[in-house]
Amino acid sequence: MTELSPIDPALVPQRILSSGASMPAIGLGTFGSDHVDHDIVASSVETAIGLGYRHIDCASVYGNETQIGHALAATSVPRAELWVSSKVWNDQHGDVATACEQTLRDLGLDYLDNYLVHWPFPNVHPPHCDVDERNPDAVPYDPWAFLETWEQMEALVQRGLVRHIGTSNMTIPKLDLIIPHMTITPSVNQMELHPHFQQPELFGYLIDHDIEPIGFCPIGSPARPERDRTADDSSPTTDPVLVEIAEAHGLHPATLCVKWAVSNGHTPIPFSTNPRNIHANLEATTTELLDEDELDRIEAADQNCRLIKGQVFLWDGATDWHELWDE
Repeated sequence: MTELSPIDPALVPQRILSSGASMPAIGLGTFGSDHVDHDIVASSVETAIGLGYRHIDCASVYGNETQIGHALAATSVPRAELWVSSKVWNDQHGDVATACEQTLRDLGLDYLDNYLVHWPFPNVHPPHCDVDERNPDAVPYDPWAFLETWEQMEALVQRGLVRHIGTSNMTIPKLDLIIPHMTITPSVNQMELHPHFQQPELFGYLIDHDIEPIGFCPIGSPARPERDRTADDSSPTTDPVLVEIAEAHGLHPATLCVKWAVSNGHTPIPFSTNPRNIHANLEATTTELLDEDELDRIEAADQNCRLIKGQVFLWDGATDWHELWDE
């Protein structure tokens, strides 16, 4: 196999957060979709850093932060040059400090660059559960309960354990209820974003509130859990418009999705264990981005197709997954 040449991190676009901090506009996701061995994910992190990535997106619920910590320790890249994020899981909303301290121990770090509330609900589910399973303790979104969790997040900033705090899987109505009551507003909101699910209203809302959009599932999550699949799902990597534009750029359609994300002004966090794909995704951000005509064509290809529906977080009495998203 031809050796892959590292990419100069200085060539990677940056996002300037409301604090003035600079965040690399592409990160490596580390969610192995319940089927990728933790050591393989950690090896991918080490590979990505060696190839020029400086942004690593983690979460305690992925179960692999200890292994990723070993990968971070193995790199010669100074800590100050890395952007490492993690997330507090739903069952730890009442004790965020303990959750964060454990993540820091697991990752072998003194601080996180960003720490997110993974979901706006304290609802949990067993691993590999069926899509119809419901936890009897699951509850709808409670803005006041969320703000109690957020106060704990803000305390982490005061302690110096995290540099920034953010949200994930939020909606405009949910954010509207809490932002006026926050001392520290979210630096980012992580959300599903790909060419078939562009969320223009939420995207615009975040930009207007100086909150950086971070997009998970940037290529449409072909390896997502079976429980999230429905018959009317679509795939952006097989969309004729994307395929045509990808061919014009000499790219695989999946890599084109990553280039679109950065061209569109948000930060994708693609996951891969394939060194060539890891390299291709980063390289796509350092070459000429898509032009206005290409962006317009992809905008018109939006299918409003949410792939990560979150059915397992529903509460008794909820009609269906649309209630999670205030639809």
